Amino acid sequence: MELERKIEILAESAKYDVSCSSSGVENNTRQGTVGSTQVSGICHSFTPDGRCVSLLKLLFTNACIFDCHYCINRKSNAIPRATFTPQEVADLTMDFYLRNYIEGLFLSSAIIKNPDYTCELLIKTLKILREEKGFRGYIHVKAIPGADEKLIEELGFLADRMSVNVELPSRESLKLLAPDKDPFDVYKPMKQITTVKKEQEFLPMVRNAPSFVPAGQSTQMIIGASPESDRSIVKISENLYQKYQLKRVYYSAYIPVNQDKLLPAVTTDPPLLREHRLYQADWLLRYYKFTTDEILSEDKPNFNLYLDPKANWAVQNYQRFPVDVQTASYDQLLRVPGIGPKSAQNIVKARKYYRLHLTDLKKLGIVIKRAQYFIACNHETPAGLIKDPEWIITSLISSKQYEVLKKHNTQSTSEQLSLFDVERFEHAKSR
Repeated sequence: MELERKIEILAESAKYDVSCSSSGVENNTRQGTVGSTQVSGICHSFTPDGRCVSLLKLLFTNACIFDCHYCINRKSNAIPRATFTPQEVADLTMDFYLRNYIEGLFLSSAIIKNPDYTCELLIKTLKILREEKGFRGYIHVKAIPGADEKLIEELGFLADRMSVNVELPSRESLKLLAPDKDPFDVYKPMKQITTVKKEQEFLPMVRNAPSFVPAGQSTQMIIGASPESDRSIVKISENLYQKYQLKRVYYSAYIPVNQDKLLPAVTTDPPLLREHRLYQADWLLRYYKFTTDEILSEDKPNFNLYLDPKANWAVQNYQRFPVDVQTASYDQLLRVPGIGPKSAQNIVKARKYYRLHLTDLKKLGIVIKRAQYFIACNHETPAGLIKDPEWIITSLISSKQYEVLKKHNTQSTSEQLSLFDVERFEHAKSR
């Protein structure tokens, strides 16, 4: 098969994997090598839902031995199949990099023959890049669940980041929709990567010695192929961050590609708005010191898709507001819609030198349009605001924004709206 045809098939097959990011690693280049993972050497480019588009993104092969119900590359699908050679992937990476098309490589693979054989092919590819071609640019590679631990470790010393996709939010769904996969095999490489990285911290630093997965590990979950609630998904992510020190959990709205009685119909639109809310909740976990139990409760386990999770939490806990920005702690400020880590830091610094007023807040980076319902300053609150949670919701969501969100919401409103329904919202907007 011609190389151009392989690229067409395998680049297309790789598009359903969103678990890639080129941040979080520093690796100084040396004379006689090619590529850089320094911040100044990589131009990050992300789509609005978090996908990194700056890497050459390929599957090594789509000739899979597994028959996962949700996967386009399942062995029972009649689709074109192709497999690269290690040399072809290495040559492609160098060609694209030297033309300044990419900053690095994101390499995944279906399972060909068996996990060990697949992992060995990936190792050969990375060895050609690192040892023969002197490539020191960013490489993100998939750890192959079920492969021997020694192979996983060898692969980790050649890559900057590794990811082990849990695929589905729960082990029960994985057993049902991916019967060939052992849930234990999925989590085993995660544990190994975490253990080896911790062991490295206690080893003496040797100059030019390879680091083991210096940019850490990540994972991906497919959203909408199985019936888990938003709360259960966020809870799983929280546990993964705590247990395995993951850098990122990526969420991929399920795109129906197979006709299957266990899956949504192929005419179902991907739940992109739900995916977006999961990313926002994930941000709250990592940077705003929220817990899953604060973001979503057992009584209300799904997102209000028409309001971001932070604002939704604030409205549901309105008894905690207003927060006085002159006296509130940094953690309290982080809970205010319209105030992020940077603007919270600005407030804490500025109030050391002078007494803040409401007119100062916009200069400190606060989004007043959102924060005004939840703040005070020296016991002074913005004039003319109605302190009613239902009214605040309708004020936070403009009519234009609501129509856009409604268009992108592929789930029933009865599942997702926790504080108000569509009819009440539209009635409030018409007043």
